[in-house]
Amino acid sequence: MGKIKGAIVVNIERCKGCNLCVVACPLKVIALAKEVNSKGYNFAQPVLDDTCIGCASCAMVCPDGCISVYKVKAE
Repeated sequence: MGKIKGAIVVNIERCKGCNLCVVACPLKVIALAKEVNSKGYNFAQPVLDDTCIGCASCAMVCPDGCISVYKVKAE
């Protein structure tokens, strides 16, 4: 059985920087960016891509559905 690696993609234009995903992530993979999107919000972004396990906690708590979680089999 191979190891599973996760990855997240954040729709930065829909993100309003509520910080719920940052708090929900057990491995602290997500942080709010210092930059802002077109609406003026600091958006969430993955900061530790190699650490993500694809648990989808971030996507479950996101009120706007901005986060997509993918799982891939690592070799």
